[in-house]
Amino acid sequence: MDNMSEIILDTKKKYDVVDITEEVVKIVNNSKVDEGTCFIYVQHATCAIIINENYDPNICDDLLDALDDVVPEGKWRHDKIDNNGAAHIKSSIIG
Repeated sequence: MDNMSEIILDTKKKYDVVDITEEVVKIVNNSKVDEGTCFIYVQHATCAIIINENYDPNICDDLLDALDDVVPEGKWRHDKIDNNGAAHIKSSIIG
């Protein structure tokens, strides 16, 4: 049996970390599927999904700071098209 749901997010910042755990748990519980695999993906080239702890809220800021250190803004050839080269690279690194 196939079961597909959608979570729509409206973020306010250029870069953000959003915890979707509660939404995913609710969808899985409502699916009435007893066993199987839950696949989660994003349909945008500048988004990524990570699995990480969320006990310490500083981890989200640390992650964003680390990505900024590794992939600084404003130096990518793709920026000439739509000024989001860093976002594409950061999402590719995360996966």
